[in-house]
Amino acid sequence: MNHAKPLPTYLVNRYHGWKATTWAENHVWYRRLAEDGQRPRAMVISCCDSRVHVTSIFGADQGEFFIHRNIANLVPTYVSDGEHHGTSAAVEFAVSALKVAHIIVVGHSSCGGVKGCDDMCSGNAPELEETTSFVGRWMDILRPGYERVRELPDGERLTALEKEAVLISLENLMSFPFVKEAVESDNLTLHGLWTDIGEGGLHEFDAGTGKFVPL
Repeated sequence: MNHAKPLPTYLVNRYHGWKATTWAENHVWYRRLAEDGQRPRAMVISCCDSRVHVTSIFGADQGEFFIHRNIANLVPTYVSDGEHHGTSAAVEFAVSALKVAHIIVVGHSSCGGVKGCDDMCSGNAPELEETTSFVGRWMDILRPGYERVRELPDGERLTALEKEAVLISLENLMSFPFVKEAVESDNLTLHGLWTDIGEGGLHEFDAGTGKFVPL
């Protein structure tokens, strides 16, 4: 049985407002996007957190970014086992089909997924250790990052772990053969960012210094 319900009224009203203004004023552009297909220059991997709005941060237009969102902006290691891998599928499509020039991983402050990983790895969230926990098994990806920052004080550790989520994802991206080939042939660049939601700050990982530096 399908349990879908009618869309909430406030969303219906917002849609009609968008159609009457933004779409109406740019309908030629939208129709061109539909007819010509998408040609995004970059893939953005960001967190599901509703406070992270990458198109607003970069002032991006529709069709500019190929965006994939998941808990804590994580990329798993490459595994070819015939199972379902949503993030890996998105990476494959972006690199192999869309030929994006950049993959940008965006982490953020006050990340609930990262906090869950910290609680789980420190023994304070046994429910996430259960094999039935989708969140817990997903956050296992970040365990190596936790081991690197576990000795830091609580406040510093969480921020450091948020940045480790970006670094782990960048490391794991290079385990994908098609990503590695594209990077080494200079057809693709990888970038790591961390944004401070409250301050509006944006920090970029500098491979030369091994640190995140403010932009």
